Amino acid sequence: MKIHIINGPNLNLLGRRNPEHYGKLYFPELMNQVKKYAEEKGLQMSCFQSNHEGEIIDDIHKQLDQIDGLIINPGALTHYSYALRDALEILEVPVIEVHLSNIHARESFRRTSVISPVSTGTICGLGVKGYFLALDYFSLSNQ
Repeated sequence: MKIHIINGPNLNLLGRRNPEHYGKLYFPELMNQVKKYAEEKGLQMSCFQSNHEGEIIDDIHKQLDQIDGLIINPGALTHYSYALRDALEILEVPVIEVHLSNIHARESFRRTSVISPVSTGTICGLGVKGYFLALDYFSLSNQ
């Protein structure tokens, strides 16, 4: 089972940006841990990160018919990117939306996700564990 992970704007700065919300683990270390966990679960994992909406959409288009599932942390694009929403809607595989912080307990503008309606499920507020739980979903659905 091939799982692709997309991380949006500013997630490359994990560990440096607002660690009280996003944790102290640096992005490369997080992705290494997630990849190792995916392998332990028998999943093939690839990942992509960009601070640019168009690049993320282009990456989603490249994944069409190539993956069995997608995990996405869209960052701030969560709240306003209808173009990203439309690109995800095209996918015919499960999409799990992940947020490190609880977007519902933060500023009012962060409480709306335009991505959730086109996602299979959403995990938020559990920190980096959200990525592992999303992989568990795919691992269990593969059995």
